[in-house]
Amino acid sequence: MSMTRLTRLLAPAAALLALTVPAMAQPISLSALSNYFNGWKTAEAQFTQINQDGSVDTGTLYIKRPGRMRFEYAAPNDSLVLAGGGAVAIYDPKSNAGPNTYPLSKTPLSLILDNTVDLTRANMVTDHREDGPATVVRAQDPAHPEYGYIELVFTPDPIELRQWVVHDNGGTTTTVALGNLEVGKRLGDSMFDLRSEFQKDNGR
Repeated sequence: MSMTRLTRLLAPAAALLALTVPAMAQPISLSALSNYFNGWKTAEAQFTQINQDGSVDTGTLYIKRPGRMRFEYAAPNDSLVLAGGGAVAIYDPKSNAGPNTYPLSKTPLSLILDNTVDLTRANMVTDHREDGPATVVRAQDPAHPEYGYIELVFTPDPIELRQWVVHDNGGTTTTVALGNLEVGKRLGDSMFDLRSEFQKDNGR
């Protein structure tokens, strides 16, 4: 996808932020951001994902903390990414090789899927700044900075997570821009069951 096309896709969201949030706000404190995460356990949002190669995917995201996340990708991708049971599984409907799996603890997303999020932990946040109307936080696993890091973008009044950028240990960067994050959704555990999804995948 061309940069011109990508700019047109993201422009409405950027314009909305500019209209609704005062410019040059002070960064939201790390304790307030931690309290924001700890104020909910489940959430749902539409997302736009910008991949390392510049391609763009869309879909629906579901979160159930601790440790669970589900990305349902819209056509033509139609992939599914599940986090649950301490692992992340990537299901590609075009492949017959089965899902690719790896430990959730080795992805920076695990930092916001903890039962209790504490961004004030020593050596966890390496950058915390105001960027126009938003607050940007760069966080890593203090015990394993080699696993990569995540940049989180928040808007204030009320605080809302609007975007994250994952920089993994392989040097790949993936940006996920969120629509309205609806918290407190009722989400069944089966949505995040890796074994059940694998069985369904084999039965297709």
